[in-house]
Amino acid sequence: MSYSKVGVVTGANKGIGLAIVRQLALQYPKSPLNNGPFLIYLTARDKGRGEAAIKDLEQDAQLKKARALKADGGLAEIKFHELDITDSSSIKSLADHLKQAHSDGIDFVVNNAGIAMDGFDANIVKTTLDCNYYKTLEACHAFLPLLKSTGRIVNVASMSGHLNKYSDDIRNRFLASKTEDDVSSIMKDFATAVEAGKEKDAGFPSAAYAVSKAGLIGGTRALARTAKEKGSGVLINCCCPGYVNTDMSKGNGTKTPDEGAQTPVLLAIQDIQGKTGTFWQSEKEIEW
Repeated sequence: MSYSKVGVVTGANKGIGLAIVRQLALQYPKSPLNNGPFLIYLTARDKGRGEAAIKDLEQDAQLKKARALKADGGLAEIKFHELDITDSSSIKSLADHLKQAHSDGIDFVVNNAGIAMDGFDANIVKTTLDCNYYKTLEACHAFLPLLKSTGRIVNVASMSGHLNKYSDDIRNRFLASKTEDDVSSIMKDFATAVEAGKEKDAGFPSAAYAVSKAGLIGGTRALARTAKEKGSGVLINCCCPGYVNTDMSKGNGTKTPDEGAQTPVLLAIQDIQGKTGTFWQSEKEIEW
């Protein structure tokens, strides 16, 4: 079957990622981008969990009532594809599949996959930066050539990535960053300072997740700038879903996953008036 729209959501077998898939299916019929059948790739590291998530969605009462899915006469179809965002070969495998299966290109990628680890030390910082910053941007570069000229990338960052936790010097470096290398140099300086036990002296918070998400926001801005300079029409933005009640927040969040999904879904399939390189929260653009 041919699809008019094809989207990918990473880290989507539970929590915010699963809610994003669900809301995409629900909201697509009224989206200004609706032009026919819609395929959503739900990706996850674990095949069993990913396929179980799809089965749950196929029995979802709200999706059935809305007749959102193809099986119920709707527009959306959900397929599983394995993706471990921390594994370069896994990123390449998904990119190769998308290129082969959708020669006309895909329409969007929502990079939701990420980690939040307990504790704080040099190893936790290295692991967190690798997943949430370096590998997420690696995925962006792998998927960018596959996107249609009207395509979109949405990187799920966090309000913890706001710049109010840094020294003026580090904050100004973030704001002045123009390239991914500029942002990566800040990430490297953070990792080096943590190894020396002097991250606070260097102007950073003692928080691996927060710094990784600040890096992702900066990296997203830089990627969008470079793409625009090359004449690409792809819109590349990032967002904070809010403090969502998921495993990552240990059940302490104040928003439901469906509420957290609203801003990523808006950036993927609603009219955002050509905005690119921006940071969003609560369905509107905000200051970093």
